[in-house]
Amino acid sequence: IWGFPPVPAFESRDLPTGQQVFGGMTCTVLDTPGHTPGGVSYYFPDEKAVFTGDALFYRSLGRTDFPGGDHDTLLHSIRKVLFALPEETAVLPGHGPATSIGNERRNNPFCGDFV
Repeated sequence: IWGFPPVPAFESRDLPTGQQVFGGMTCTVLDTPGHTPGGVSYYFPDEKAVFTGDALFYRSLGRTDFPGGDHDTLLHSIRKVLFALPEETAVLPGHGPATSIGNERRNNPFCGDFV
């Protein structure tokens, strides 16, 4: 697509999931595939923040129409993994405004209680 050469598939198993320490901060690598195979999010419990990349956005979610994307898998990642985080957790997506887990759980028209 767009003239870029194909890249090898990334498998989340190539990245150690679970707790890691970065610069003295505890981080949990979460498996959140769906937008892409092997997608992950980075949860910093002490900072009450999760970096979701292109899985979850303010009032939206990631595209799944690219090769390897899967809508049902993404919904599972959001509802069962990300929405399991404390509701005050800040969601810092790959682009767009920040939000919170509770806000998206209640109001996201694609995957929240709003549906």
